[in-house]
Amino acid sequence: MADPKGFLKVTERELPKRRPVPVRIMDWKEVYEPGDSAQLRRQAGRCMDCGVPFCHQGCPLGNLIPEWNDLMWRGEGRAAIERLHATNNFPEFTGRLCPAPCESACVLGINQPAVTIKQVEVSIIDQAFGNGWVQPQPPGRLTGKTVAVVGSGPAGLAAAQQLTRAGHTVAVFERDDRIGGLLRYGIPDFKMEKRHLDQRLAQMTAEGTRFRAGVDIGTDISWDELRSRYDAVVVATGAMVPRDLPIPGRDLPGVHFAMEYLVQGNRAAAGDPVFDQISAEGKHVVVLGGGDTGADCIGTAHRQGALSVTNLAIGRQPGEARSAAQPWPMHPTLFEMQSAHEEGGTREYLVSTVEFLANDAGELRAVRVAETEFVDGRRVPKSGTEREIPADLVLLALGFTGPETETIQPQLELGVTDRGALARDAQYATEQPGVFVAGDAGRGQSLIVWAIAEGRAAAAAVDRYLEGDTRLPSPIPATARAFSV
Repeated sequence: MADPKGFLKVTERELPKRRPVPVRIMDWKEVYEPGDSAQLRRQAGRCMDCGVPFCHQGCPLGNLIPEWNDLMWRGEGRAAIERLHATNNFPEFTGRLCPAPCESACVLGINQPAVTIKQVEVSIIDQAFGNGWVQPQPPGRLTGKTVAVVGSGPAGLAAAQQLTRAGHTVAVFERDDRIGGLLRYGIPDFKMEKRHLDQRLAQMTAEGTRFRAGVDIGTDISWDELRSRYDAVVVATGAMVPRDLPIPGRDLPGVHFAMEYLVQGNRAAAGDPVFDQISAEGKHVVVLGGGDTGADCIGTAHRQGALSVTNLAIGRQPGEARSAAQPWPMHPTLFEMQSAHEEGGTREYLVSTVEFLANDAGELRAVRVAETEFVDGRRVPKSGTEREIPADLVLLALGFTGPETETIQPQLELGVTDRGALARDAQYATEQPGVFVAGDAGRGQSLIVWAIAEGRAAAAAVDRYLEGDTRLPSPIPATARAFSV
C-alpha cells in the first residue's frame, strides 16, 4: 500500500496553508489555499502497509483508505475516486467537515503524526469534479416503487441517492427554500463553499432524484398523507431542537440560539435579503459552547466585524495529547485550534454562566459568570468568583437535544426514546410499516460521517423492504449501532 518505506522517508504531517487571517476574514471563501500535488503525494505515501488498517474501524463508512491513498501516491486519481465513491457518496462534505476519527485510528499515529487522510480524501474528490470524472449514475431500470425522504441533510441525501440508483422513484422534501439542510444553512462558507453542494445536487437531479424545497411535512402535507402517497418514507430531519440555558435574563434582546444566527449569516452570504438580521458588527460577542457550532459562530462574528469575541466553555480545557482514558485507536478529546480560533478572540474554560444582564434601556450589556467547580459530579458556579463580561450579543451553541417531534409523533404515533430521538429497530424501521428513520433524528446529534453511513444503511433497509432483497451496501454492522425502540 503506497510507498512501503514512505512513513520512514516522510515523518512530518503536512497540510495546505490557510490564507492569512487579515485576508480571509474579509470574505466568506474557504480558508485553505490550493493544495500542492507533490505534498499530497508525499502524505499519501506515508500510509503504511498495515497488517490491520485500524482506519477502517475509525470510519463508520468503512472507507477503503489504504487503497485510495495508494492510488493517489501512484497518480491514479480516477481509480482513487472510484474506490472512494464505493463507500462514501459525498467525500467533498466529509473531507471538509468530518473531525476525521479515521486519523485518530491511523496505525502510524502510535508514534508519528497520523496520515493526512482527510486532506487526501478531499483532494481526490476535488480533482475528480475538476476533471469531469463525477458523472450521473441513473438506474438501468425503474422498480415502480416510490420513496419520500424528509430532510435534505447528509443522511437524507445519502439515502436518496442510494435509493434512486436502486431504481426507485425518490422525492426529497425540505422545508427550507433550498435543498441541503445544515449543509446549506448551518455550515458557513469559510468551511465549505456551497458550490460543492450544488454540483452534487446537480448530479443527483440528473440521476432522477426529485427535490421539493419549501414543503414543511406535518404542516403543508400531513405525515399520514405523505405515507399514503409513497411506498416508503425515510425520516431524516436531523436533531434540530437546541439546548437552552434557562437562567435570569435569557429573554433579553441579544441572546440567541447559534443556529438562528448562523442560518441568517449563510443567507446573507448567499446574497439573500435578511430582514432584522442578527449581526455581530460593532458588538462585543460572547459564544457559549466550545464545539464546532461555537467555532462557526466565532468565524462568522469575525467576518461581520465584531469588536470582540469571547468563547466560554463550562468544562475543563482538553489536553493537547491523548489521555490514558482514550488510548489509540480511540477518537480522543483534544484541544483543537480551528481556523476560527486563529482569527482572534479569547477562549475560556471552567466558566459557568450565571445571568444575562441588562442596561437601563432593557438591552443586553453583559454576562455574569463564575468559575466552575465540581460538586458530587455536577458542574456548578463557585460562590465568590462572580465577574462580568461585556456583551451586546450572546450566542448559545450548547448542542441539540433531539429531533422536532411536534407533528410527526401525533400524526404517525411514533415512539420516542429516553434521549428524545425517534424510536427505530436495528433495520432503521419504526413501528409504522414503511416508515424508516436515518441520521440524527434516530441517533441524536452526531458526526456527518455517521449521518452518511446511516443514510446508506437505511437505504439498504428500505430497498429490502420494498423488493424483498437488496444489493445496496449497508456500511454499519448491527453491533456498532445505537438503537432503542
